[in-house]
Formats: sequence, C-alpha cells, structure tokens
Amino acid sequence: MLEAAGAREFKDLIREIPEGLLLNGPLGLPPALSEMELTAELRDMASLNADASKYACFMGGGGYDHFIPSAVRFITSRSEFATSYTPYQPEASQGTLQAAFEYQSMICGLTGMGAANASMYDGASAMAEAALMAQRLTKRHEVIVSRTVHPNYRQALKTYVRGVKSPVVEIPYDAAAGTTDMQALDQDIGPSTAAVIIQYPNFFGCVEDLKAAAQAAHGKGALLVAVIDPIALGILKNPGELGADIVVGEGQALGKSISFGGPYLGIFACREDFIRQMPGRIVGETKDRRRRRGYVLTLQAREQHIKRERATSNICTNEALVALTAAVYLSLMGGRGLRDIASLCLQKSHYALDELKKKGIKPLFDAPFFKEFAVAVKDVKSLNKRLLKDNIIGGLDLGDHYPELAGKMLLAVTEKRTQEEIDRLVKHM
Repeated sequence: MLEAAGAREFKDLIREIPEGLLLNGPLGLPPALSEMELTAELRDMASLNADASKYACFMGGGGYDHFIPSAVRFITSRSEFATSYTPYQPEASQGTLQAAFEYQSMICGLTGMGAANASMYDGASAMAEAALMAQRLTKRHEVIVSRTVHPNYRQALKTYVRGVKSPVVEIPYDAAAGTTDMQALDQDIGPSTAAVIIQYPNFFGCVEDLKAAAQAAHGKGALLVAVIDPIALGILKNPGELGADIVVGEGQALGKSISFGGPYLGIFACREDFIRQMPGRIVGETKDRRRRRGYVLTLQAREQHIKRERATSNICTNEALVALTAAVYLSLMGGRGLRDIASLCLQKSHYALDELKKKGIKPLFDAPFFKEFAVAVKDVKSLNKRLLKDNIIGGLDLGDHYPELAGKMLLAVTEKRTQEEIDRLVKHM
C-alpha cells in the first residue's frame, strides 16, 4: 500500500499533520477484557441507572414514560421487521413497505396533514429539516422560533442552518402564561421570514394558540411549523385544523421506551401540495398490471437517489423500525384508545398539581397545560436526590435550559403514574 501511494513509510503519509496534533504514544485505554469480564463490567455499569420500569418517573422534557403494550415489542422484534433495512427491491419488500405506508396514513390522520414521510431521525432533526423546507418553498431565509420550543431542538436548528447562513430569531415567552408572546411574534415576522416554529403543547407543557400563530405567519407570507406531542393530539385539535403548513414532532411516546434518548422517531408531515419538497422518502400505493395493490418507494428526493444539488435533504436513512413501532402502537390503540390515554395524562397531571397546591406550591404559568407543568421549589437537584431514594425519578431542572428559571422544576405525569405514586411525590415536595 505504501509503495502504491509513493511513500517509504507510514510517517510519510501523515507528514502534513502538525507534530503537536499527532499521538506519540499508546491510546489511554485500559487493558483488553475477555467477553466474560466485559459482560460483568457492563452489567455493573447498567445497574447504576435508574430504570424507569422500576421507578415512578416524573421526568419529561422530550422523552416520556408511557405504557407500551406487550404486543408492540412482540411484533416489532420479529426477524422480518427487526433485520430489514431500506426496501430497495419493492417486489421482495411488500410487507415492510405496507407497514411504512400505514404509518404515513396514520400520521396524516393524526396531524390533519395531506402527506407524511417515513421518517426522520428524531424530533429535533425533523424540525430543522422543516425550516429548510420552508426556505425552499418561500424562497426566504429567516427562521423565527419561539423560546418555548424544546431548547435542544432550537440548538439543532441553529446547527442545521449555520451552513446556509440563515438568521434564527427567537421569540420570548409571556412570563405569566408560559406561552409565546404573540405581540412580539407578530412584530418580528418580516418579508424575509420563511418559517414560524411553535411547539404544541410547548416545552413547559402549556398549550399554545396555534391558530393565532398561523394567522400571524400567513398574514406576512411565512409558513407555520408545528412541533407536536402525538399523544396530546388524542384530545387537542390537530395542527391541520389550526392552520399549520408543516407538522413535525418526536414519536417516542408511540410505543418506544425512553432508552437514553434514542433511537427515536422524527415525525414529518405537510400539506399535500408541498410533498415534492419533503425530505426523506415516501412510500406510495399503486397497482400492478393485474390491478393488484402494491407498494413502492416514491419521490425519493434525497442524495442517495438524485444529484446532490437537487436533493431536498442529505438524510440517508431513517428510523424504519421505530416508525413500524409507532404504526403497531397506533393500530392497537385506535382513535378511542389514544383519546383515553391523552385524557388520563390530562386528568392525572391536573390531580398532581391540585395536590401540590394544597401544600402551597403553585404553578409557574397560568396557561392551560396537557401533561407537563412547572413549579417553583427550593433546590431542584437536592429534591431529586431525595425523590430517588424513594424510587421516584423527579422532574427536570428548568434552570439547565433557562437561566431565568433556576429553581423551577418541570414535572411530567403520564397515564402510567398511579395515585399512590403521585401522592408520594407530593409528600416529598
């Protein structure tokens, strides 16, 4: 190999690298372990984790401890699903393609949109791709995002648009309501604004006025991107009804465990007339020569299939197995089941807040909320340590993301939380 490269020794290949950047010694790694030793060490490390299945989890902020029916894991662990990759040969992949098609159909029904893809990496990447899509559609470059949108999503957005040098304007939130300052939003939307991004419900759990945001955006030629919690759409009006143009979100709540933040599922849907600018891939239904129903990958405007400069995105794979998981979960739940789950989240979270109020703990914001709410406590970190001793995973320290909200805790209450668990939480607060 050296001879073919015209070098006498390996050092000749790396001569251009400055000496100070070279590793002049062995890597700082411990000695190799046998398989048995490694298994034991990993087991010890895993035992340090607070397993949500053994604890009462009140942590939210993007990943949620919802109940997962046994049938979901049974179906998705079947070898024909678990080992499948991109179905490039449709004649040999009809089952996988149909599952993706059904997933897309369910997402359209859930969001009120005309088209959905299958799928994106996670909620953050889906939101960032939506901003780029809005830029292509409007031929504008500025992106406006509310500060009530997930902080990590906003960071991902800034990373995505840095390459194209697009300005990102953050809109403040109403300190009393916990929702987007609509007056500031209306003032900041201008002739260069491509997208207005609002989370529904937002990071604080508060329900935003999506209709007002849509009117403000459309009034000045911008598009509205709604970032959704799919469980909340079991009882809230869908974004399509409220005027959203693109709907994205995190699909982890649809049958996927928390799993340290991944792999997750990026939901992406839009108005049907925007479909050719949608990133990722879409599974379409068609008929063969014998008029039999069949499925095929269509409108694959990504780098793997067309010239790079014509691609809508450089996303080269997707979360097909997680999308299948969501399809199985939604099939099992049905419309009534999803509504029941959402209602339980709503009722139990409001029960928790009512009990906290009896102890003099008040909500931080007064806007209607779904399953998450913020409260003020003396010391979030020390409180969470106490809760952990009683097998409770406490809430999120909002001060980690919003310096002005230091000492404020975000609590999430899903359908899994029992009255006894909620009462134990309240006792420690």
